[in-house]
Amino acid sequence: MKPFNVFPYDSAFNFMRLRWVSLAVAAAIMLVAIGAMFTNGFNLALDFSGGTGVELRFAAPVNVDQMRGQLQKAGYAEAQVQAFGASNELLVRLPNKAGRGHGDVTSNLDATAAAVARAASSPGNPAEVRRSAEISPQVGNELFEKGAWALMFVVLGFLIYISFRFEWKFAVAAIITTLHDVVVVLGWFALSGHEFDLTVLAGVLSVMGYSINDTIVVFDRVRENFRSMRGSSADVLNASINQTLSRTVITSFVAFLTVFALYLYGGGSLRGMAESQILGIVIGTLSSIFVACPLLLWLGASKQDLMPKVRDEAELARRP
Repeated sequence: MKPFNVFPYDSAFNFMRLRWVSLAVAAAIMLVAIGAMFTNGFNLALDFSGGTGVELRFAAPVNVDQMRGQLQKAGYAEAQVQAFGASNELLVRLPNKAGRGHGDVTSNLDATAAAVARAASSPGNPAEVRRSAEISPQVGNELFEKGAWALMFVVLGFLIYISFRFEWKFAVAAIITTLHDVVVVLGWFALSGHEFDLTVLAGVLSVMGYSINDTIVVFDRVRENFRSMRGSSADVLNASINQTLSRTVITSFVAFLTVFALYLYGGGSLRGMAESQILGIVIGTLSSIFVACPLLLWLGASKQDLMPKVRDEAELARRP
C-alpha cells in the first residue's frame, strides 16, 4: 500500500500545536450553524410541510429531468418529480405554496391534478391522472419527529459502543466530533435555504456514520500507540494522526468522488442528499484530524485510561 500513500507513514506534522486554534474555529462554525438554525429555520420540503401528490401516466416513456423543466416553465417551480413504477409513470409532488396562481392545492385537489396533467402533457405524449392525494402537514410533522428520534438513538448507540470498545473519554470526544459534523451540515441547509426533505435527512444520518467511522479508525491507532509508544499524550496523538493521514485522505477522496457523481447525475430528487453527504465528508475528514484528537487531549486521555493494570498499580502505589 505504500505507493498509494499521499503522506509518508512517518510524517511528523504537529497537529496538537494547533489544537486550540482548531477547536476555536470548530466551535465558532458550530455556533454560526446553531444560530442559523434558530434564526432562519429550515426550508422544509413537501415531506415535512404537506401538500399534494399527483400520479401521472404517459402514453410513452418520459424523462424526469425534462419533465421537471417543463413543469417549471408552466409555473410549478417547486414541483418535485420522480419516477414511479414504469418508465411512463411519474409522481409529481407539490408543496402547499406551489398552488398559488393555480388554485388552492389542498381545497381543489381535482382541479390541481388536472392542471398538472395539462402542464406535463406534450404533443403526442399526453398525461393521464392516475391518482391524486393530499399529504397532511401532520404526517410531515410526524416524519420530522421520527427523524429527530432517529438522530438521538444513533448518538446514544454510538456513545454506548465507543464506551464499551474504548473508554468514556474517547466516547465523549467521538460524540462531540460527530455532533459537530451533523450540526454544521444542518446549519448549512438553514443558512443557504436549500430544501430540506427526507433524502437530506438520510444524508445527515449517513454523515454520522461516516464521521464516527473515520474517528474510530484514528482512535484505534491512538489506543495501539498508547500501549506501544513512550512519550507524552500529545506525541502519541500526533503520531496516530500522521500514521492514519493517508488512509483518511484517500478514503475521503474516493467517497467524495462517488457522492459528487451522484450530485451531478443523480437528478434533482437526490441532489439534497448528495449535497449533505459532500459537505459531511469534507467536514468529517477535517474534524477527525483537527477536532477529535485535540478534544481527546483536552479531556486528559492518557495511557492509564486504556491500560487498567497500570492504572490499578498506580492507585495501589498511592495508598499508605
